[in-house]
Amino acid sequence: MFSKGQIIFGVLFFIVFAIIIGFTYRKDLKLHKRFYSGSIWILIAFIAFILFIAAIKFFFK
Repeated sequence: MFSKGQIIFGVLFFIVFAIIIGFTYRKDLKLHKRFYSGSIWILIAFIAFILFIAAIKFFFK
């Protein structure tokens, strides 16, 4: 399916990408707290909506 080299490249790419994203997030943490302070409620509402749709599908199957 994948060669050994492709798997190694994929794992290393993921690790480096995650580290860069982590450093960038830490660098911009002040801005995130200032501009996106209430965004957690949007995420909670979105997850609740998806769960509600899944529940409807499950109960009316």
